[in-house]
Amino acid sequence: MAACVVHSHHAIANAASSSPSQAPAKAAPLPPKDVIVGPDGGGTPKDTKTASRGPSGSGSGSQSIVALVNDEPITGYEIQQRAAILGGGNINAKAQANFQALIKSPKTTERLKAILAETIKANEGKSKDEIIAIFDARKKAFGASLQKQAVDSARAEASPAVRKSAIEELIDEKLKLQEAKRQNVVIAEDEVTRIITGIMERNKLTEAEFARQLGGSLDPMKTRIRTTLSWNEVVRRRYGSQVAITTREVDKFVAANSAAAEDQVELQVQRIRIALPAKIDQTVIAKRMQDAENIRVKFKDCKSSGSIATGVPGAKFEDLGKRRPSAIAEPTRSLLLTASDGEMLPPTVGDTGIELWVVCGRDVVKGEDQKRNQAEGELKQKEFEVLAKRALKDLRQDAHIEYR
Repeated sequence: MAACVVHSHHAIANAASSSPSQAPAKAAPLPPKDVIVGPDGGGTPKDTKTASRGPSGSGSGSQSIVALVNDEPITGYEIQQRAAILGGGNINAKAQANFQALIKSPKTTERLKAILAETIKANEGKSKDEIIAIFDARKKAFGASLQKQAVDSARAEASPAVRKSAIEELIDEKLKLQEAKRQNVVIAEDEVTRIITGIMERNKLTEAEFARQLGGSLDPMKTRIRTTLSWNEVVRRRYGSQVAITTREVDKFVAANSAAAEDQVELQVQRIRIALPAKIDQTVIAKRMQDAENIRVKFKDCKSSGSIATGVPGAKFEDLGKRRPSAIAEPTRSLLLTASDGEMLPPTVGDTGIELWVVCGRDVVKGEDQKRNQAEGELKQKEFEVLAKRALKDLRQDAHIEYR
């Protein structure tokens, strides 16, 4: 049996709402997806042809050659500039991933149970509403501490990885641009300048300010943009006729992409609520939680939900029908969106009692044409990315890459 998830109306996830103030400093602006939409074949295949030595900590001097890609050098200065662009770019995403892992950890669930027990014991004689309010405050503080822990760990992990990422990205760029030159599809300088100008205008930066954020020069960003656009043309020429997206794939993507369009899905949900008495203590909470766990053990499907609640003191079954996700509070909303149809979530402590939620099904609400077109574009992009990685892997296999 999965461990109980104990939360109030807003739960731990609300602590994340304060994350902007705790997040690491924003990295230098990168070209947005609406400007540079193209496959990115990052990564280093294990079968890459290289010299016997891998990258080392030496060669960090500005003009020292750190690697050769088909006899084309990568210098320490290039790596320093690229690291300035990449530094911090992945910290926010890593911090969010760390935070999600922390809140899903069984240890976190056990700590929440302990906090609830401590709150009840320390506030004997107070009303149920007062105890729940105190528990909510402690839970939010606990969530904030998890958020800080996630950010701190992301920062600690970033530093050694940034330089390695810079080297590997520069190797990929050399290979991509070499192939674009071979096929005579290198993007013109005026197109690169137009994109750079657009980035500066959107971020309200002068050329000097933008260059300063990028480590003192716009050249690394220009190279990055030129390579990305040129590589797009290489991939589209080679694979464009192979990419086709069906209507069913678009429907499935719209339904699954809850972050972008969660209200394009209607959830058919049920809820069993076990009321708590006006005066609660550890014994009462433990008994009600055990009742909820017993209900969950007996649960087989949505047809049986009403009957298994019968006979449990204070239990009330509700068939809530179809609900838009936005009408359901977090973190229950996210848990329901990620649950399988026919699944009962672990019991949770809400404002009015212990709740058991069930997902019985979901329907896709047809999105607007613009959103569906966007979904189709994203699916095509993912296909191109897969093909681009394959093409880059081929280039790496045939290349001579020497680390110094």
